[in-house]
Amino acid sequence: MQIEILEFVEGAKKARGLAVIIDVFRAFSVACYIIDGGAARLIVTGTPEQAFKIKGKYRNSILAGERNEKKIEGFDLGNSPTEIIKTPLEGKTVILTTTAGTQGLINAVNADSIITGSLVNATAVAQFIKHLNPAHLSLVAMGYRAEISAEEDLICARFIADRLRGKNTSFDEQISDLRKGSGKRFFLKENIDFSPPTDFFLCTMADRFDFVLQAEKMSEGIYCLSKKEI
Repeated sequence: MQIEILEFVEGAKKARGLAVIIDVFRAFSVACYIIDGGAARLIVTGTPEQAFKIKGKYRNSILAGERNEKKIEGFDLGNSPTEIIKTPLEGKTVILTTTAGTQGLINAVNADSIITGSLVNATAVAQFIKHLNPAHLSLVAMGYRAEISAEEDLICARFIADRLRGKNTSFDEQISDLRKGSGKRFFLKENIDFSPPTDFFLCTMADRFDFVLQAEKMSEGIYCLSKKEI
C-alpha cells in the first residue's frame, strides 16, 4: 500500500485511491458525535446556500456548521461537539457545512472512495483501511481553515499511517501538547460561546468511537456520510 500525506483543498484534489479527509478541530469529530447521537442521516455540502436548499427537502432536519469558527446565520447549530451532544438528534437529518473539512471532502474528486478521519475514531479508520487494503492511500490533513497546517490533523494522519505500518507509536504526549499549540484557542475567553474548552477534550478523546464514516455522493457537491462498523 502506497501512503501519502497531503494538505488542504489542493491536497484533496490530488488525492487518489482511498482518500481519508481529516479534520480533528472540528468537522469530522463533530460528524462522529452526530452519528453517535442517533441522527438518521448526515449530509455534508460546500456552501450554506446548498445547505438551506437541502433542508427544504427533508422534514425534521437540522442545519449545523460554521464560517470563521462561528455558527452560520440561520443555522440551528454550530460546529461544536459540545453543542451536538446536548441536542436531541434521534431520527433527524443533519446537514453540515464547514470551512475546512467539508470543503476537502467535496473536492476529493479524483479519489476512488472517501472516508473521514479524526482522532476520535483513528484506530477504526486504520482498521477499515487495512481491511480494504487499497493500492494507494491519500491522507488529507485539512488544516486550520484549510489554509494553515494544523498539528492535530497531521498527528491524526501519522497515527493512521503508523498503525497501517504495524507501528504502535504513542501519540498521547503530542495530543496533550495540542492544548498549548493549535488547541489553545479553545481556552480563550473570547471564544467560549462558539469554541468552548470542552470541544478540545471531545475532539482529542482518541478512539472514542469504533466506526468509520464513508462518503457517498448524492449530487454535485453533496455527500451523505454513512456509518460503517469495523
